[in-house]
Amino acid sequence: MSARSELASLVVHNIGELVTNVAGTGAGGPLGLRRRAAVLIEQGEVVWVGPTGDAPAADRRIDAGGAAVLPGFVDSHAHLVFAGDRAAEFAARMAGQPYTGGGIRTTVGATRAASDEELRATVRRLRAEALRQGTTTIEIKSGYGLTVADEARSLRIAAEFSRETTFLGAHVVPTEYADRPDEYVGLVCGPMLAAAAPYARWIDVFCERGAFDADHARTILACGQALGLGVRVHANQLGPGPGVRLGVELGAASVDHCTHLTEADIEALASTRMADGQTATVATLLPGAEFSTRSPYPQARRLLDAGVTVALATDCNPGSSYTSSMPFCIALAVREMGMTPAEAVWAATAGGARALRRDDIGVLRPGARADLIILDAPSHLHLAYRPGVPLIRQVLHNGVPR
Repeated sequence: MSARSELASLVVHNIGELVTNVAGTGAGGPLGLRRRAAVLIEQGEVVWVGPTGDAPAADRRIDAGGAAVLPGFVDSHAHLVFAGDRAAEFAARMAGQPYTGGGIRTTVGATRAASDEELRATVRRLRAEALRQGTTTIEIKSGYGLTVADEARSLRIAAEFSRETTFLGAHVVPTEYADRPDEYVGLVCGPMLAAAAPYARWIDVFCERGAFDADHARTILACGQALGLGVRVHANQLGPGPGVRLGVELGAASVDHCTHLTEADIEALASTRMADGQTATVATLLPGAEFSTRSPYPQARRLLDAGVTVALATDCNPGSSYTSSMPFCIALAVREMGMTPAEAVWAATAGGARALRRDDIGVLRPGARADLIILDAPSHLHLAYRPGVPLIRQVLHNGVPR
């Protein structure tokens, strides 16, 4: 496609059900549904939304044929820079072996041994795979290098594919520092962070037993904040712990996993509620991890009923959640986590945008980025109603059909 055609105006019309995620729009509700709608796109941006009969003229037209149209999915938690395969570990878990997070070090060894082009090819493949399934924005973490050079190159490669890159040098303590965790924290806060920060927007820590305790996590996150990085936290995945409340304390954009929550954790998240009704710290739930590890699913209903903003993401990684499918996560959230289809779709689009502190994605309104998906179905309900079925008919990314 030429640069000229990419910049041409485009109208998507004859939309049977349009999910805008704009409160008070159309039929109302969290999805801001419109019926028999159209969307006009110019210069990669939504410039008009309205009835299909009133659609302005445009250089190109796409007839949705009465299908549903949604904002592109926003996957706010993924680990795409890695090498190696852990299918045998998955098979062992299916046979009854518990998940402990220890397999991360297996991927670290393979990633260190891989060439830049091998790592780049994996990210390219998974990014394309996610895009085909409707994911137009994806966050990409480091965390499988755990040396100064390997963390920097992981983020340099990630930045070729996404502006949402996260430094996760504090994923686990690598084997060579097993008896010297304080030294490793010093490395992360010093040379590693200095080398990685130019390629990162965020900093993250796996605050969990077997990884980093609250004191180490606080130190690392504060160092990242001092360099202008936003905070994210892997929290309360393997059991109750301090991660959620640490994230709230530090003003994290998102605390992720949230599988084991106390009432105090939920109250802390709810306390960050803002004037628009959303919470400043989002609870990002990753049901693909529970599916792949046979662990209890997060109790999304408790969070939603307390007024906590919830996002859904894939946690795509080679060990505990090797899926790039946001539709799969939506179906799991509805079936296993007590979410309604509307809540799950919102969490996979606008919720993910909130977790990345973005207001230009996850919505379809004038001024938003023209990221949208056309379903091979009449309603967003089919994403949970027909699990495992490839329902993404077409993806527009920055206004360009992919």
